[in-house]
Amino acid sequence: MGPGLLIKSLLQSSFSLMVFGWTQIIMDIQPLVAMVSGVGKLHGFTHTYVGATLIAFFSAVTGKYLAQWALVTIFSIAPVIVIRWWVALLSAVIGAYSHVVLDSIMHNDVQPLLPLSDTNALLGFISVSALHKVCLYSGVIGAAMYFVIGKFQSRNNNSVKSDVTNTTRS
Repeated sequence: MGPGLLIKSLLQSSFSLMVFGWTQIIMDIQPLVAMVSGVGKLHGFTHTYVGATLIAFFSAVTGKYLAQWALVTIFSIAPVIVIRWWVALLSAVIGAYSHVVLDSIMHNDVQPLLPLSDTNALLGFISVSALHKVCLYSGVIGAAMYFVIGKFQSRNNNSVKSDVTNTTRS
């Protein structure tokens, strides 16, 4: 989720962190089933770009509605939240593809280019420890940037509202 927080801070309302997170969960259902059942490859079809593409579309459709419901019902953000389709799709695609990239770096059983190739050129690109640090630091930086940008935007919105109020009173 660290890279997702950084992307959210940069794209703001053009990115849904909830759809991104939902996609991460959907991506790892197949490995979870393989671990629990002992059947199948740990990082199989879902960790290929073909599988990730299918998961991205599924996650965009289901995640859009799930996130809208959660933001209103569970988090009480607003009476109505609408996540635009292109935002849901972008968030799910970034979530699915980044998941494949990051898992390709750290897991030797990921074959991201299947069925075209069974190689994994990203394996060991950086150490697992360094990858974990990149994810952690991107999350910390992203969260900080998100709140700083939000504070700045809030201050600017209040300034604009004040200017409009002062103009209408004159």
